[in-house]
Amino acid sequence: MRGLTSGYVTTISLDSAAPDSLDVDAIVIGVSPGGDGVAPAAGAEALDRALDGRLAAALGALGATGKAGEITRVPTLGAVPAPVIVAAGLGEDPSAEDLRRAAGAALRSLAGSARAAVALPVANAEQLEAAALGALLGAYSFDSFRTGEHKSPVEEITLLAADGGFGAEAALEHARVLAESVKLVRDLVNTPPSHLSPEDLAGEAERIAGETGLSIEVLDEKALVDGGYGGLVGVGQGSANPPRLIRLSYTHPEAAKTLALVGKGITFDSGGLSLKPSEAMDWMKSDMGGAGAVLGALAAIGRLRPKVNVVGYLAAAENMPSGTAQRPSDVIRIYGGKTVEVLNTDAEGRLVLADALVRAAEDGPDLLIDVATLTGAQLVALGTRTTGVMANDDAVREKVVDAAGRAGEPSWGMPLPAELRKGLDSAVADLANISGDRWGGMLTAGVFLQEFVQDGVKWAHLDIAGPSFHKGEPYGYTPKGGTGAATRTLVQLAEDLAAGTL
Repeated sequence: MRGLTSGYVTTISLDSAAPDSLDVDAIVIGVSPGGDGVAPAAGAEALDRALDGRLAAALGALGATGKAGEITRVPTLGAVPAPVIVAAGLGEDPSAEDLRRAAGAALRSLAGSARAAVALPVANAEQLEAAALGALLGAYSFDSFRTGEHKSPVEEITLLAADGGFGAEAALEHARVLAESVKLVRDLVNTPPSHLSPEDLAGEAERIAGETGLSIEVLDEKALVDGGYGGLVGVGQGSANPPRLIRLSYTHPEAAKTLALVGKGITFDSGGLSLKPSEAMDWMKSDMGGAGAVLGALAAIGRLRPKVNVVGYLAAAENMPSGTAQRPSDVIRIYGGKTVEVLNTDAEGRLVLADALVRAAEDGPDLLIDVATLTGAQLVALGTRTTGVMANDDAVREKVVDAAGRAGEPSWGMPLPAELRKGLDSAVADLANISGDRWGGMLTAGVFLQEFVQDGVKWAHLDIAGPSFHKGEPYGYTPKGGTGAATRTLVQLAEDLAAGTL
């Protein structure tokens, strides 16, 4: 990627010191609604004593309510070494995700500060990891192309917690690895297509493989033609930047199961000859978010070393209009032999995924997952924050939704209605890449992909078209731009498979 990942490094460490003793730029505490005002959460007791028991009153005077997502800053006026207390609203009965979001919102508000301490209530490993992960993800900025002055993320985070016998250091390390992987995906999604071609993505995968001990194989345009990967070749043939199929693999000597991951990697999607309108095109650098999530997940898995084998495929191409581009009504042959009539060149993601799904089945996975920024219909159905999950097995679908929830990534199980298959019938090929019926587009795309899943293979499809790229104002630990969506879910699925719970 030509060295374009963000250059800053945010470190995090554990400390059992009292927050009123730390010489930092700010101390983050949690607050919840309480009585007629606001109640500081566990971890803020020493600060309240240093302020002569007036912390709650000061917060109330500043309008704090303790609602989730709220940030209130209180000057300490020399009562403690830190000049400011940042109170993050937790809401009533906060969950792990509430802790993540509170920590993230607080750290985002401290951009430009060098050091911050986080004194949120963490009584167990889950809460500690949530606070650490939220803080690290909140301390994010994509600055590779900025030349002027700007506020950089917090450089050093001290998480205040005693071990308590629950493995605090292990929980912190897990959070650190997840955050590093999610930030990698955010960087990739935010990188402009002028600096991230399919070849560049392959180069970044090679770098990650070298750092984490993964095996890697990259098929270039010639190997794709020779191998019969008609989806990747067809989508990529209109671009000066040729396609790539990138295969990463992680093995563990004690693994009993194999997880296969497939990611859509369209580094820029113009729509091809079925050209998108300009207002729908400027954020299409994010169309490789699925491949990014697979790469990020493999990076984390390579570092965490769960007892499961994992193979990942990044199906990378650039979808451009030119004299060599595929045309509406062209017929292509997907890897494995099935033919597809391309009625709309802007329904290209399913074509590259089809190649990779067939190839991934050859690895004999116990579970096959694909993740893709696949359809605008996903946003219509579920909005910008909720991933649509489809599967060829109801139990698998529900377990994927559950894993996503535990990872802190909202998702919703969706059906694959059999009657939608008829709409994909073609007069000249085995099937068409779009249906003549405009309704249920997210589901129809899933039905299309199911045609390329080998019988007997348990499979789920994650449509992250909305969640992968946040166009609004930041919230919680989620920045504007690339979010890293699905990365944590994929890691959670690998850990569930390793634990035998999936």
